[in-house]
Amino acid sequence: MQFHHHGYVSGDPRVKPAAGVGIDRPADLPDEVDVLIVGTGPAGMLAAAQLSQFPNVTTRIIERRAGRLPIGQADGIQARSVETFQAFGFAERITAEAYRITEMAFWKPDPADRSRIVRSARAVDDETGISEFPHLIVNQARVLDYFAEVAANSPTRLTPDYGYEFRSLVVEDEGEYPVRATLLRTSGPDEGKERTVRAKYVIGADGARSKVREAIGCHLAGDTANHAWGVMDVLAVTDFPDIRTKCAIQGEKGSILLIPREGGFLFRMYVDLGEVDPSTKHAVRSTTIEQIIHKANEILHPYTLDVRDVAWHSVYEVGHRLTDRFDDVLPEERGTRTPRVFIAGDACHTHSAKAGQGMNVSMQDGFNLAWKLGHVLEGRSPEALLSTYSEERQVVAKNLIDFDKEWSAMMAKKPEEFAHPSDLEDFYVRTAEFPAGFMTEYAPSMLVAPAAHQALATGFPVGKRFKSAPVVRVSDTNPMHLGHHATADGRWRIYVFADAAPAGGHSGVADFAEWLANSPQSPLAATPSDADPDAWFDVKVVYQQPHTDLDINAVPAVFKPQVGPFKLTDYEKVYGTDPKADIFELRGLDRGGVVVVVRPDQYVANVLPLTATAELAEFFDGLLKPRHAAGQPLTV
Repeated sequence: MQFHHHGYVSGDPRVKPAAGVGIDRPADLPDEVDVLIVGTGPAGMLAAAQLSQFPNVTTRIIERRAGRLPIGQADGIQARSVETFQAFGFAERITAEAYRITEMAFWKPDPADRSRIVRSARAVDDETGISEFPHLIVNQARVLDYFAEVAANSPTRLTPDYGYEFRSLVVEDEGEYPVRATLLRTSGPDEGKERTVRAKYVIGADGARSKVREAIGCHLAGDTANHAWGVMDVLAVTDFPDIRTKCAIQGEKGSILLIPREGGFLFRMYVDLGEVDPSTKHAVRSTTIEQIIHKANEILHPYTLDVRDVAWHSVYEVGHRLTDRFDDVLPEERGTRTPRVFIAGDACHTHSAKAGQGMNVSMQDGFNLAWKLGHVLEGRSPEALLSTYSEERQVVAKNLIDFDKEWSAMMAKKPEEFAHPSDLEDFYVRTAEFPAGFMTEYAPSMLVAPAAHQALATGFPVGKRFKSAPVVRVSDTNPMHLGHHATADGRWRIYVFADAAPAGGHSGVADFAEWLANSPQSPLAATPSDADPDAWFDVKVVYQQPHTDLDINAVPAVFKPQVGPFKLTDYEKVYGTDPKADIFELRGLDRGGVVVVVRPDQYVANVLPLTATAELAEFFDGLLKPRHAAGQPLTV
């Protein structure tokens, strides 16, 4: 965390000074906004937290409830999400209160007495070291609280507008605020009153029954499996030995997925209620909590479950549905206009809860979209950037649904239906990278270059998220993860991995630094003249030498920008290798020097040799508004 560069900060450094639209922000929902977000679920709240970092963008998020969500249905937090929390500054705090999954136990019928269950296997949750971040369980409501805190502490002082229900919208052909949204007041002294809000853009993060989706003519299409599950969050006394371990339990009477919850006592059980008669399938929804508990006891035999308190329970049928587009541009309109209305999260993809994917994928929807809106609205990038949201995220959702169909079908199988007794645990281990959130790979586009130089950095695949690795910061000798210094501030990252020459002499990295700092073709030249030199691009250098062999004064100035009103030197962008874990070896980096360009949402956009300055300039040409080419002041 960096602060004091604007003057001494005596309070909480997480509370940023109000700026832009955050100064004298109106308490009441205004009639005109840049972005109107509908729904305070994971997708909506992450989008709000990201957009809140853009001081000149007016973002408001509405919610039909009168206040915060007290308890949420989702609870699985995959490693990619914790990585995202790190960028927003609360990974450590939420990890401290969460339950951490380190192993999964598998229980099956005892061959000697199939009415009894026995533990048949254990699987390490991340056996291959996919991520340095943990797999957590914590209630969705707490995740939303943390994002709300980030937004409230941001320069724009964003807070949700509770008590507003979205009713309808119309996208008009002209005007600065072409989206006209009709809202209904659901609480407060003016409850029942309708009002109109005009917006430049609208994000529908309003769940599986999305009215925003309906307003733009999108429909969820897919199938519903004729299989029902009861789910309950309970406090109970039991002799089942793995009650505090994640378990897949397959008994003669059905299956249970057991998820221990945060706090040390609460746990969740997904209890198999069996096949549902299609003609009376909705009748299963009337299953009582007593019936769910009874079924759980049948499956757990010879162990017993004495439930003392029920925090929440529900019954659902497995369904897999996906929309054909994630914005308001019809297929025949592609290329003729850019989107004005977007949908995210459950509004555009639904699936079972047992793979722990819903909240995680929804948050990445919000992350993908929000920084793009921020760049367009602040005048950094052309509107064409917004068309990439639907193109990128629909593919991810389709892959998720395909994965979840396979996983939920396996969870519903009886033990004797598997070809091999270890099929379930083998699948869990074999596919670990997908549910962890690290299989997303964006295709080449204006945001992702073709992987022509991938051999220079095999550990940073173009289109996939930037996988961090250990380095040592030269200025303070602190060992750290390179990627952990990247915050969700809307900036592009340019990581320069130096050639073998030490700092100070003639080298490829010195030539690249000179071009980056002074060439009119450099992307840094687009930075407004009234902003800090690293306001749009966060440029870091990693030398091949250990930090003890590097002279910070010999490092090119572009890696030590002068920031803030006092023009103080930022020394935290210069790194040496960690002798115990050399990043050049860990990530397959060519020792002749490599440039890795990373998007604001942490995905690798390009890999280039140090000499490919013209290619780097061409890549950014389509991403930066031409009017900033000479570094003019930013006016929105």
